[in-house]
Amino acid sequence: MHSHTPTTWIRQPLATSDPAATAGVVVQGSRIVEKLGAGQVPSVAVDEVFDASRHVLLPGLVNTHHHFYQTLTRAYSPALNKELFPWLTTLYDVWAHLDEAQLALASELAMVELLMSGCTTVADHHYVFSGALEHAIDVQVETANRLGVRAALTRGSMSVGRDQGGLPPQSVVQDEATILDESTRLIDAYHQRGDGAMITVALAPCSPFSVSRELMIDSARLAEAKDVRLHTHLAETEDETHYCQKLFGMRPLDYLEDTGWLSDRTWLAHGIHFNDDEVSRLGKAGTGIAHCPSSNMVLGSGMCRTLELEAAGSPVGLAVDGSASADHSNLAEEMRQAMLIGRLRYSPSQVRHQDVIRWATEGSARCLGRTDIGGLDAGQQADLALFRLDEPRFSGAENPLAALLLCGAHRADRVMVASRWRVVDGLPVDVDLGSLLARHGEAAARLRQAV
Repeated sequence: MHSHTPTTWIRQPLATSDPAATAGVVVQGSRIVEKLGAGQVPSVAVDEVFDASRHVLLPGLVNTHHHFYQTLTRAYSPALNKELFPWLTTLYDVWAHLDEAQLALASELAMVELLMSGCTTVADHHYVFSGALEHAIDVQVETANRLGVRAALTRGSMSVGRDQGGLPPQSVVQDEATILDESTRLIDAYHQRGDGAMITVALAPCSPFSVSRELMIDSARLAEAKDVRLHTHLAETEDETHYCQKLFGMRPLDYLEDTGWLSDRTWLAHGIHFNDDEVSRLGKAGTGIAHCPSSNMVLGSGMCRTLELEAAGSPVGLAVDGSASADHSNLAEEMRQAMLIGRLRYSPSQVRHQDVIRWATEGSARCLGRTDIGGLDAGQQADLALFRLDEPRFSGAENPLAALLLCGAHRADRVMVASRWRVVDGLPVDVDLGSLLARHGEAAARLRQAV
């Protein structure tokens, strides 16, 4: 089946995250067919050679949690300098005016920004469904397919609005039947299975305090019936813990377990405020954690217990979170943040640059339930990120791999998804970046004016 697809050797990288791939990798079709150690040459006939001697080679980075639409409300003055709940209530009134044209631009900008940072698999958690946003996920699928990125799109939901004591305005809240029907439609229409899947769909009630208990239970049942993954925000702030105790008489993780969510089908955004017993239970269940360091710092939410969670058995991945809390969609920069805050919580010897790169690749892939991405092994998808160290910030760096994090890499020179170059010379392929930025800026201004 591969007889007509070119075979390419990504040859002799300057450095790589996999010590067994020092002479590079050979890609064919959509996969890596060979990983080469020092002194090795391809055992298959090669059609093309890419000289990677000035590049640091990583598996494509994998993002595990984001809110694409929030790129339209970055550094928004009324929401600045606030903690999560007041920040959310300020912004919900803006987000309630979103339309599909704005969401399409927000999604494209976020995906392009991620791609340019070396990210090959993007994830989004979209949960704002007003009357003008009925086909939000369909719009995101079309955008991801056009850009050639992998996308883990989660059908979010909110069913408890301000009238029921929740945070969001009623205009973005839907009834349970609509949410479940739409979730089923999206899974049937778009969810791909098996190695090499470009689009996957998961079910993602926004948070335990924005949906009903019934919707949590029904979402878990539907995910099991359809064999798709589950995602939600959990244990992000102490306010959330108090809210759950007041509303449900239990802590957030107990409520999660009570509604059938504590399993290896689930990955959670943030996962900060867990006690020792909860860390152990999460690990035993194999529940993944999307670590969002920048967002956690901006909103003052706290520090995730990454090392304990990983040691207990939970996959730990990295995420940029929403562009209104982290204010960027740059996964390379997020690696540096994860290393720095990790060393503040633990120690430099415990949170090495190699550990954080593992979180951003293999760990993130495991959160999404995938083993075909996140590594450089033969048989895995040919998703690659190549960084050049030719900016002033890298000058004098002796260890190229460590320099990515310590010196602050923020832009990949080349990015490949399923053997196709999607970023060349630091720019996205087939994207008019100037036009995109202008149209996105206009959409953001229009959204603000609607308030």
